[in-house]
Amino acid sequence: MAAARVSMPGATDTNLEFADYSLYSNLSDDELMQLAIERSISDAQNSGSGNENSKTPIALNRRAGPRQAPPSHPEPVACPANPPRTINSDDVSSVSHFVTGYGKRMVAYRKYDGSMQVVPEPEEEIEPIVKAISEGDVGSVRLLVKQPGCNLLKPNKDGWIPLHDAAYYGQDQCIKIILRAQPGIINQRTLKEQTALMLAVNREHLACVECLLEKGADPDIANKERETALYKACEKENPAMVAMLLNYGAAVNKSCIQGWTALHESVCRNNVEICEMLMKAGAKVSMANMYGITPIFVAAQSGKVDTLRMLLKNGADLNSQAADGATALYEASKNGHENIVEFLLSQNADANKPGKTGLLPIHIAAQRGNDSKDLLTLGCTSKNVRATNIISMLIPATSKARVRRTGISPLHLAAERNRNDILEELIEAGFDVNATLSEDRSMMYEDRRSTALYFAVMNNNIDATTMLLKAGANPNLDTFNPLLVALRQGCIQTVTLLVEHGANVNVYIPTHPTAFPASVMFCMKYLPLLKYLMDNGCDALSCFNCVYGSNPHPPIKTRRNPRYDADESVEKTCVQFCELISTENYSRWAGPIIDVLLDYVGHVKLCARLTEHLDSYHEWQGIKEKAMPPRPLMQLCRLTIRKMLGIKRLKKIYRLPVPPRLIKFLNHQEREQDL
Repeated sequence: MAAARVSMPGATDTNLEFADYSLYSNLSDDELMQLAIERSISDAQNSGSGNENSKTPIALNRRAGPRQAPPSHPEPVACPANPPRTINSDDVSSVSHFVTGYGKRMVAYRKYDGSMQVVPEPEEEIEPIVKAISEGDVGSVRLLVKQPGCNLLKPNKDGWIPLHDAAYYGQDQCIKIILRAQPGIINQRTLKEQTALMLAVNREHLACVECLLEKGADPDIANKERETALYKACEKENPAMVAMLLNYGAAVNKSCIQGWTALHESVCRNNVEICEMLMKAGAKVSMANMYGITPIFVAAQSGKVDTLRMLLKNGADLNSQAADGATALYEASKNGHENIVEFLLSQNADANKPGKTGLLPIHIAAQRGNDSKDLLTLGCTSKNVRATNIISMLIPATSKARVRRTGISPLHLAAERNRNDILEELIEAGFDVNATLSEDRSMMYEDRRSTALYFAVMNNNIDATTMLLKAGANPNLDTFNPLLVALRQGCIQTVTLLVEHGANVNVYIPTHPTAFPASVMFCMKYLPLLKYLMDNGCDALSCFNCVYGSNPHPPIKTRRNPRYDADESVEKTCVQFCELISTENYSRWAGPIIDVLLDYVGHVKLCARLTEHLDSYHEWQGIKEKAMPPRPLMQLCRLTIRKMLGIKRLKKIYRLPVPPRLIKFLNHQEREQDL
């Protein structure tokens, strides 16, 4: 629904514009009308009221065009003064004009007594000559022009004179008659600065265009957007009209308000015929718009291979860069135009020119699209294949040394966007799976991530994680270890993959010091994960090394988040296991957690706080007794054998001639031996 614009009395040449009523599309026409009236009156009172009449009502959703005769009246109806004669102007405090969402023009009158009247806006008087032009009545036009009372210079409220109407309706004979009587008005413009020639071109009336040009119309007069008649002819893709304008000397390199030329427009529409005419007339193939975009860039961006070939034949710079540093190859890769990429590379386009962001065409191609699963769901397999093909073409043309200098690998972008197909292609091409982000790019992420593996784990993309690990990705390069991410997500499959490929189960977080491995902290609610970590060598003993021991523990301080308390210095102290397990999130799990950890330690002494936790539930008394010294000899032997064999040899113990019960015992599975 269009916004309404009103012209209020008391403010000279000032238009007060309503808010966009698209937010109120659920309202009826009458309700919207009432809303517009109330808003206009409120604006009028704020800006100062008066009793002058509104001269020029304007509606945003009405195109400036020829005047139409009222369909219900055979003769033109005189436009009454505003306010209408039925309302005394002395009683009116404000007048507002608006257009409803259905295009109905209305006028509202507010009286000093507070009452309001809303009526349809009176139709503007239609001049007899305009009516004759719209009906194509050449004879009547010829007679009316000769009458003394006929004023060919009188504009309507949109600035249209009869010549404009004749051009709009395609009445070339009427144009000749009018110009014979008033030749000086040929270049007169409407309020939108449109000439009769511009209107004729826009309506594709070739005979009118020829007539106006023969009579001396200036083809280079532009409208408010600085678009010329030639530009409009290219927009309409009318070769005959373009040829006619060029024959009459139209400026071929004149640009619109955005710096867009007629050649830009024709290239965008892939019209080779018009492009060739423009270049023969002197169009500059390397002329850039306000964003530094040349016609060859437009062809690559929009996938127009025919005009691209033609531009290159005429000397266009293949590697020209826009204001943001993007090249034609970069844009073709970004938009998935496989045929354009193939053609540009065949013409030796430089695949190693970065944009201002530092990214190369291969980077932008790697991050195109969505997850392959989503693409299959959406029926976008062809888009997915195109992106993979583009990567295949860019790989041999891209310097890996140049990629390293950008500070980011296409592997990072493919993993971030879940582009498994692209990731596989890049891995097979030999891109370094352990490439890390540069410092400035890593700082763009709060967690300071640096590897492609981190992106894959963060997205919980098991396929991508598997590919990277099998290709040799090191899971211990990031500041915040990917294993911690997988533990936080509770994904046993990803955790298993990372641990099997060497992830450090005893990883710590440098920015948040703890007296025990941080990996324990992230899986205390997932006991199977906690047990899996312990089976793979996680340090359980550190969880029982409390600095306070049997002495009373100080109360737990609630640490404020330094992000929100920047002015308050927060002392970074090493967090004890007993402190963490005493928090509200974990206290209810304290018993089972301690029970699991005790299976992986020898003689330990529970600190006062852990003992307090175990005393809080009667069911946990058995766990407390389990911790009391001395520990069983079998437990001590198991720990000794595990330490002597090592984790790697323990994983291969099934290959040794060892009794199954011993294997289960060493792997803490003795409780399952009867199953």
